[in-house]
This record gives sequence, C-alpha cells and structure tokens, in this order.
Amino acid sequence: MPEESKEEKSKKTENEDSSAASQKDKSLDVASLGKRVVINISGLRYETYDKTLERFPESLLGSRRRREKFYDHEKKEYFFDKNRICFESILAYYQTCGVLIRPPNVPRKVFVNDIKYFDLGEQALQQAGDDLDTAFTAEDRPMPKNKVQRKIWSTFEYPDTSSIARATAIFSVSVIILSIVLFCVETLPQFHPKTDKKTTGNATADVPVPKHKSSSANFSFFVMEALCIAWFTFEYLIRFLCSPNKCKFVVSVLNIIDLVAIVPFFITLPMKEPTSVSSLAILRCVRLVRVFRIFKLSRYSRGLQILGHTLKASLRELGLLFFFLCVGVILFSSAVYYAEFGSSGTKFLSIPHSFWWSIITMTTVGYGDMVPETLGGKLVGCFCAITGVLAIALPVPVIVSNFAYYYSREHSREKNDINDEEEEKGKKEDVESVSLSKGITCCGKALSFGSNNIKDTEEAIEMDTKNGNITKNKKNENTTENKSNNDSEKQSRTEENAANKDNSLNNTPSVKNENMPQGSSTTVINETNI
Repeated sequence: MPEESKEEKSKKTENEDSSAASQKDKSLDVASLGKRVVINISGLRYETYDKTLERFPESLLGSRRRREKFYDHEKKEYFFDKNRICFESILAYYQTCGVLIRPPNVPRKVFVNDIKYFDLGEQALQQAGDDLDTAFTAEDRPMPKNKVQRKIWSTFEYPDTSSIARATAIFSVSVIILSIVLFCVETLPQFHPKTDKKTTGNATADVPVPKHKSSSANFSFFVMEALCIAWFTFEYLIRFLCSPNKCKFVVSVLNIIDLVAIVPFFITLPMKEPTSVSSLAILRCVRLVRVFRIFKLSRYSRGLQILGHTLKASLRELGLLFFFLCVGVILFSSAVYYAEFGSSGTKFLSIPHSFWWSIITMTTVGYGDMVPETLGGKLVGCFCAITGVLAIALPVPVIVSNFAYYYSREHSREKNDINDEEEEKGKKEDVESVSLSKGITCCGKALSFGSNNIKDTEEAIEMDTKNGNITKNKKNENTTENKSNNDSEKQSRTEENAANKDNSLNNTPSVKNENMPQGSSTTVINETNI
C-alpha cells in the first residue's frame, strides 16, 4: 500500500475536525433547548423541548409546577384527554412564538375552550376571535365614537343588533320590493304614458310625456316612486352622516349601488319633454339604471353576500373562463366564416357577424337563428360545441368549491351564534335560578328562624307554666305541711299542758293556815302551772 501524502492527511484531519465541531454545535443547540418532553393527547404522543414550552411560562404547559399533576411516572409522559387537532395548533403556538391558527374543521367554541384549558392567555383568545374563518362577524364592524351616531349606525347598517334595527331592515326591504314592482308594472301596455311623434333628421321616435304630466295612473306611479326615493335618500344621508369613515363609505360597492338607485329619479325629475331621439335614448338609459335597486337587497341577504364573496374569490377563474371563450369565439367565428363563404343565402356575412353564433354554440344554448349549411361549417360547429363544454367545465368546479366554502363557513357561524345565544340564556337562567334559590333559602331560613323563635317562646311559656304549677304545688304542699305542723304542735302543746296540769295537781302539797280554823284546809295552785 502506498503511503498517503501529507496533503491527504491534512484534508482528513480538517474534515474530522469540522465534523466534530458541527456535532459539538448540534449538541450545544440541543442542550440549549433542554430535555425533551413527551405529551400524550388521547393516545397520540407529541414530543417537544422544555425550552419551547417555557416561551409562555404562565400557560399550563409552560409551567412545570402546573403540569406536574398530569405527569405519568410509569410512562414518563404528560397525559391530557383533549382534542388532538386542537392541540396541534396549540403546540404550533409554542413553536412559532405566538402564532395561533384555528383548524378549519374544528368549531370555534371547541377551540376556544381548549385555549382556555391550556391557559394560553388573552392574546391567543384574541387571535382565535380575529381568525379569517370568522367572517361576517361583529369583530369586523367599525363603529362611530359618538353614542348617538353609534346607535343610528347600528340601526341602519346591522339588522341583527336590535329589534328596532330588524324592523328598519324589514321596512327597507319592503320599500325596495315596492320600487322594483313599480318599475316592472309601469311598463305594461295599459300604463304606457302618452307619446308624441318626434322627428330629428331622418329619424322618427315616440317620445313619452313625463309621468307627472300624464294620466292619473302614471301620476300614482310617480307619487309612489317619489316616496320610495325619499326613503332611499333619507337612508343614504343618515348613514353617510353617522358613518365612522366617510371616504370608505362613499367608495363601498353597496353604497355606490344605493347612490345609483337614487340619482336617476333626480335627473329625470327636472327634465322637460325630450326634443330629440338622442335625449330620449339617454332618458331610457337613466331609467334603466333603476333596475340596480335590486342589488340593495344584498345588504339584508346572507345568500347574496355569500355569492358576492364567491365571485370576488373566483375572479381569477372567471377571468380564465372569459379568456377561453374569447379565444374560442375568434377561432370558430373565423373558421365558420370561411367554411360558409360562397354559399347562397348564408348568414355568416363576416367574422364579427359570426361572433353571435360562436358564443351561442360554445355555451350550448343554440337559438337556431344562424345555422351552417355546408359540411365544413357543420364540422366547425361540432368542434365549437365540444370546445365550449370543456372550456366552461374546467374553471366551474373551482367556483363551486369557493361557494361551498363560504356557505359552510356562514353555516358554522350561524351555529356558533345560536350556541352563544343558548349559552347566554343558560347563564341568565342559572343566575336567576341561583338568585331564586338564594331567596328561597333566605326565606326558609327566616321562616325557620321565626318558627324556632315561636317554638322557643312556646317552650318558655310551657316551662314557665310548668314552673308556676310546680311552685304552686310546692306552696300548697308547704302550706299543708305548715298547717299540719302547726296542728301537731298545738296538739302536742295542749297535751303537754294537760299533762303538766295533771302533774301539778297531783304534786301540790296541802298547806294549813294557822289563822284558819281547824278542820278547814286550802289547796295552793302553782301560778306557773296555771
């Protein structure tokens, strides 16, 4: 074996040193992250570093002392019986230093409950509330600073805020429907206004007399339309004055529709009798703009709002569809023109004339007013129809999926609102039941206390009566005893006196008085015995 050169040896040593240094750096990085922590979520284990969890030390997982009670010493892991999908977002919150995204298939209520359980804090709750999936919610509603303006703005802009706002929205929808009905009914032949023949150059046209100068029926239409426009104008002005951002209000699409629905009436009101066909055409175009009032319903219709969001999200696909149709129209119009060129009685006079046939064929409508007669024209028509089906079918599923996404999101939002309302009602009922139970317990305690007092007083009275009876009995017994004692004492005294008297009579000596004569004797009775 040939000996290795010095250069190869030096390269090997350098590589070994670099690998050792890299391994040392990796070990230092791992050591800086701390030991690994195993977290078991309903049977599925997740591993992370202790330093990752300590980024939020006030949370449940970030505090070693708080998570210690969930530690399984046998398996050397922490166990939580919680939702796995929610925990993946919560663990990502620690890993990304505070970025929280709610999973699309998890209800907001469940996700918020898990955030509160792991105690991620107010910032995480705010991110969960500001999530993109919570569209059409009250968090995105700007409000004026003035209290009165805020009340008026909520009444006219957000129908779900109060009963007054709901009633105002119902009235506005009724006025919109009435104006649309008037716009359609006034075109019936029996309500046509009187016309005059006007000729300008070589053109002749029927020029209508203004409605406020025509028959009584037309005047009624004019009055009802004026009332509708008065309400639209009042609504627009009051919303403009109370809006939190005037510039944003003017640029808003819905407000532009409102303005377009109002302006034609004020344009046609001061107009005199049209003097030319061109002015008549302008007048008809201005009146035609009134049909845009139907879009005012989108302010109060969730379905139209979902459709608007779907179209806005599908602008790219709609542009692609329009581009496909334009390319197909130009190609097949040119092909059918040259295929039908030279045939007698053809209606494909030019390529622009053939645009109508290409559009109708590609969209599979087929009016039949323009039909190719040659074999080449029929083949072009077949390819045109097949290409149109493919061109329309490609972007449509994307548009449908966008609509399904927004619809499901709105449906889940309504469910969350219903659940929130039920929770609020439940909380109110719980508070009322607790207060009622407290009142009942207080009343019960008061009644029991009163009954106890009554019982105590009754017992005291009974004790007093018993004591009184006992004392009376004792007094009676004492009096009888005293009487018997006195009687016995009296008897004993009388007996003693009688005995003493007898004894004194028997024991007294007879004393003879010297002064008395003999034969007479006297008995001396002791005074003390008497």
